[in-house]
Amino acid sequence: MDGIDGMDGTDDADGTTARGGTSGTDGTPEAWRQHWGRPEDALARAVEVLRAPRPDVLPRLSEVLATLVPHTALAQLSGVCTFSPTRSCGPAELTGAISALDLSRLAERAAGTTSAGRPWQGEAELAGRPRPLVVTAATPGDDNGAVLVLVRSDTAPVPPGALAVLQQLWDLVIAHSDHRATDAAPTQTAASRASANGRARAIAEFTGTHSAALTAILAPLRSADLDDATARRHATELAVTALLDLRRSAELDRTLSEQPADAAFARLVRELRPLLRHTRVRLDVAPPAQADRSVPTDAAHTARDAVRAAVLLMLEQEKPTRLHVSWRFTADGLLRAVVRGDGLGLLAADALTVHRTVDRITALGGRHGVEAVPGWGTTVTVDLPLALPEPSLSGDPLDGLQPRELEVLDELALGRRNRDIAATLHISESTVKFHVANILAKLGVSSRGEAAALAHRAGLPRGPVGLHAAS
Repeated sequence: MDGIDGMDGTDDADGTTARGGTSGTDGTPEAWRQHWGRPEDALARAVEVLRAPRPDVLPRLSEVLATLVPHTALAQLSGVCTFSPTRSCGPAELTGAISALDLSRLAERAAGTTSAGRPWQGEAELAGRPRPLVVTAATPGDDNGAVLVLVRSDTAPVPPGALAVLQQLWDLVIAHSDHRATDAAPTQTAASRASANGRARAIAEFTGTHSAALTAILAPLRSADLDDATARRHATELAVTALLDLRRSAELDRTLSEQPADAAFARLVRELRPLLRHTRVRLDVAPPAQADRSVPTDAAHTARDAVRAAVLLMLEQEKPTRLHVSWRFTADGLLRAVVRGDGLGLLAADALTVHRTVDRITALGGRHGVEAVPGWGTTVTVDLPLALPEPSLSGDPLDGLQPRELEVLDELALGRRNRDIAATLHISESTVKFHVANILAKLGVSSRGEAAALAHRAGLPRGPVGLHAAS
């Protein structure tokens, strides 16, 4: 069933639409206006959503929208948050079955059937079956868009006026979320970056494994030696569809955690121009040469933040007549942002500590430098890694020990001598010495006492003390 957003009935003077659409829980025409008709009412509800702590924004939004677009559940897909791009609110049996791929498909369908900045309503498949939905999308700047899907309990059309208010409220919520992400605390930025990289690796491994399996299935199913042509054809179509879905999942994950370098730099230039509008400073820009290369979203946010801070500091302290801003990719896997000004050359080396800029750079494993030459100008350089280093494997220190070595370590933790250990385990004393030497080497310790202490921290000895007896 195609979307029914095409009802362009205009609002009549009495508050009803030309097509007689109803909204609200009381069934009266345009009932939503009782709660949203006055500007102060709409603004009060918007403030209520924006004041909510980040984890409570979606539930609060659902409560507020209940009088505007009645619904049973809602879900969002956001490109702003790389840590958790998909969130939902409503009955667990429904929301638990909603995937990012489902929401992405709905966003594409809405974009293909409605004009920009206008919600779509109609019936579409979600969580395994067709449901009446309202889909609205917002795009903060040139970043990845954000999609809100409301699952409705009936198919009664939502009036255009209510849809317009819904769109404006969603735009406001996403703009606020975008600023929160841009101004996130350094530790939150680092956690988000690590999560995005880990998710990307997991998706890549998942896609590779299942693509190989499905490709292997396709080979015999396409074989002419099989008799049941119909079964083979249907199975092949299902397998091909699964392959496409897997690839699309990987592409969607990459889209949510990265953005094109040229788009990220273009947004930076747009943000800088208002800062220079009422000055005589000339701005020269040099976008990255590899325009089609992707940049992690958090690195792009931090690079823009650092450049803006550097430009503001130079305007205030350096009095330049010309600024040159550039991004480029280095051979050692860095995004290098450079701001060069022809001012007084007096900027301090710690100038970027303002607004936690240095903390943001450090949180991503980056570095910065300020080179000021009196009378010649100042250059600020920021280097941000495009990928985090592989995490160190800090698991159980005893994982590398063989079963017999664990038994010997268990005895060491009890303070046993080699002779007693040999008797308890029914092995020779020389074998015990051999195992003890291996244990010390594998644990990276130099004495039996250090090995025993490490064993105690790991939960050894496993058996009750005093119950070991030589046979």
